[in-house]
Amino acid sequence: MNQIPRYSIFLSLTLLLACTSGPSWKRLHTGILTVDTHCDTPMKLVRHNFDMGMYHAPGAEGSGQIDFPRMKEGGLDAEFFAVFTGQGPRTKERHEKIKQFADEIIDSLEAACARYSDMAEIAVTPAQAYKLEKQGRIAAFIGMENGYPIGTDLANVAHFYNRGVRYITLCHNGNNEICDSSTDDPEWDGLSPFGEKVVKEMNRLGMIIDVSHVSDSTFYDVIRLSEAPVIASHSSCRALCDHPRDMTDDMIQTLAEHGGVIQLCLVSSFVKTPKPNKQRDAAFDSLRNKYGDYTTIKDETLKETYRNAYYAVMKKYPRELATVKDLADHVDHVVQLAGIDHVGIGSDFDGGGGLDGCNDVTEFPNITKELIRRGYSKTDIEKIWGKNVMRVFSKVIETSKNRG
Repeated sequence: MNQIPRYSIFLSLTLLLACTSGPSWKRLHTGILTVDTHCDTPMKLVRHNFDMGMYHAPGAEGSGQIDFPRMKEGGLDAEFFAVFTGQGPRTKERHEKIKQFADEIIDSLEAACARYSDMAEIAVTPAQAYKLEKQGRIAAFIGMENGYPIGTDLANVAHFYNRGVRYITLCHNGNNEICDSSTDDPEWDGLSPFGEKVVKEMNRLGMIIDVSHVSDSTFYDVIRLSEAPVIASHSSCRALCDHPRDMTDDMIQTLAEHGGVIQLCLVSSFVKTPKPNKQRDAAFDSLRNKYGDYTTIKDETLKETYRNAYYAVMKKYPRELATVKDLADHVDHVVQLAGIDHVGIGSDFDGGGGLDGCNDVTEFPNITKELIRRGYSKTDIEKIWGKNVMRVFSKVIETSKNRG
């Protein structure tokens, strides 16, 4: 792996020069609080002993898309690192095992921040993010992608809140005990009765509810029940890319009417409908015939084998990626629908995110450059890159405190 040891002095000088003499769009980008609300990098910590404090050359094998030095290079001040657990069997034994695994992921992120405390710190409030930004350090927030580790025990919501988790994506690609997924057949017709309790408990604790991945009916159930605004941590606009993981115009407007924000995803197939590729499609069909439905595989070793085979197909038959301009079209669409206060960025880096022109964290300034080109002001861009989601975060905390 192509790795370069930490270079804090060199990096600080580089950033100083960029802020004082670089292009105006870079100066703007490095001068505001920037927040990305979703990446799956923690999986690399537990699976591959990935070193967050080392600079990994972009594009090199095993480099991933995010590490602490590259976050600094790309001007990213705060990241919601996802505790991701793929949906599996819904049994008491499996729920307990997946809860333990989620705790292991949190442990690994805490250890990385402790090891590189000069660069990053676990954060649990917006105020900490702004404080750490002034110190030149990264705010490492924790989100949970998939409520699967909650199982059927409501006390687990508080358990993970006490571990530092500040949002829960209620489900992933399959239904769970909380709700229906956007990519599974309806089971609960939205939230389950237990899921309704989870929503109320998250409101009580001051934990952000994340509606990415949920079915349309689940979304409307959440909006009906939640006393606090909610977010979609990594979704895009269905009007521009017809994918069930994206949100309809009515969903986006409803989210905004209740004070929430959609954090636009950088997964190419959620941004722009991919062109057909017969060879790639045939290769994926072959994988499905060999392994079956990925979401139903119980053996973790087999799932890892499937994932590696999937990535090999992607490498052999790469998709033509959507571009930063395509992403900016989604920004324009949300702003026209709901206003500038209800849009942000949730990359899904290290989980499928990546665009032509923004394929790792060092290229985040290219989004700012395109937004400036389209006429967005500094105030607008500050909102898109952080103020909007921090506003929602603060309101969630305030709502919790007001409940007494």
